[in-house]
Amino acid sequence: MPKMKFMNIEIDNLTMEEALAAIDELIQQDKCSYVVTPNVDHIVQLETNEELKTIYSNASLVLTDGKPLLWIAKWYGTPIKEKISGSDLFPKLCEMAARKKYKMFFLGAAEGIAEKAAKNLVARYPELQVTGTYAPPFGFEKDDTELKKIKKLVEEAQPKILVVGLGCPKQEKFIYDNCETLGVPLSLGLGASFDFEAGNVKRAPKWMSECGLEWLFRITQDPKRMVKRYLVDDLKILGLIHKYRKLPK
Repeated sequence: MPKMKFMNIEIDNLTMEEALAAIDELIQQDKCSYVVTPNVDHIVQLETNEELKTIYSNASLVLTDGKPLLWIAKWYGTPIKEKISGSDLFPKLCEMAARKKYKMFFLGAAEGIAEKAAKNLVARYPELQVTGTYAPPFGFEKDDTELKKIKKLVEEAQPKILVVGLGCPKQEKFIYDNCETLGVPLSLGLGASFDFEAGNVKRAPKWMSECGLEWLFRITQDPKRMVKRYLVDDLKILGLIHKYRKLPK
């Protein structure tokens, strides 16, 4: 699939429908593929994190998450078709999995959150098969015993889709390091999606999301963690916008 250069990454410029079709194709190919969904925070991290750059460059699909990135692309004269946030993609992916009988495994979030998200999603899509959930303890990625436990759980569950909710860059690094070992056809890092689907964290109203104000809503929900991310770290995007602005032909 042809990639489009955007700032410090290459993206797949797809609509939500096209993205779901591409994901379905990857599942059927059965080659341990993975999907990433860059937002402003990821773009900022990618500027200095070489490991994350490698992970992104090897992803099978790179789907753009966030209205601000669409605005930047439009200003550059290379518009992106649609915002595909992880939290919007997740329920649509579950709907497709239910329809096509693809088993899913949910890894991440706090204790009980992924399980609650699974119950809520199965209530919405009765044919959905979530064959396993697990909330790994802090530091699990450096614990061989924990990694072996996860491998065993995933192998027993035999999912076609692994959804990891650990936050960036932790979830992307876990998927990259363990994709082949776990042997799942498709893996995705979808951040806070489990919390949203479990009802543990409120999503921004649709109008705020469409206006690019989801960050403001998230600050009100978790100011201790989000103020630094959105009002300090992510402001570095302003310098990057200038850096990667296309010169006139």
